[in-house]
Amino acid sequence: MYHISYAEHLTNSPKECRERERAALEHAISLLCKAESTGLPSPTAAAALDFVSRLWNIFIQDLVDPENDLPEALKADLISVGLWVVKEAALIRCGQSKNLRGLSEICTIIRDGLK
Repeated sequence: MYHISYAEHLTNSPKECRERERAALEHAISLLCKAESTGLPSPTAAAALDFVSRLWNIFIQDLVDPENDLPEALKADLISVGLWVVKEAALIRCGQSKNLRGLSEICTIIRDGLK
């Protein structure tokens, strides 16, 4: 099975890749907003936190890939953001935080930066 690396795919259609990233972040934001309205703890919040954690872990994996051509400083900043998101989601799951809005705001900022 042939596997195309993210960098190869990005070279072929960077606009499409950014749109997929934006769509994934938009979905995360939507899930987090629903979780805020249903409250903690809830199955809705658990699903939102799971999605957000998985999404940011994918982003982090891509950012540490040697084929990722983003500037090193930007990659480092995004990795830091991603690690914070994953950690905050874990704290919310454990009942040590209620910061769903903070996760949503970070996802919104990153989504808006993908224009």
